[in-house]
Amino acid sequence: MSSISNRGSRRRRTINEINMVPFIDVMLVLLIIFMVSAPMITTGLVDLPSVGKSSVQPEHVIHVIVGADEKLKMKLDKEEPQPLPLNRLAERVRSAQAGVLTTPVVISADRSVKYEAVVRVMDVLQTAGIARVGLAVRNGAPAN
Repeated sequence: MSSISNRGSRRRRTINEINMVPFIDVMLVLLIIFMVSAPMITTGLVDLPSVGKSSVQPEHVIHVIVGADEKLKMKLDKEEPQPLPLNRLAERVRSAQAGVLTTPVVISADRSVKYEAVVRVMDVLQTAGIARVGLAVRNGAPAN
């Protein structure tokens, strides 16, 4: 009978380990699928707006200039630029438009100005309901 009691204590212990082989097989299959399909993916093209010249120049143009120090100046047609705080920009542009809502507003900025400053100016003009806002571009190749 002593042999029977020894038999009961010799139970097999279960091994609590994760079998990694199926995981590795799945990862290798996914790697092969991505390696084969990656060259077949077509890259997307972005249609950027082109710069063109208008045949008819507008009668009045309001220029908003963002300087290298991110300070604003505004000039109407060929006048001398006047300094302008951002919080008064919409008010001054409205008065310069003199009721003609189709008067274009052109924003030009120094190349060292952060993009965020130009977007802030555009946002102020857009929230004020000014419809025709554009960005000034320079013709020719950029200087190095």
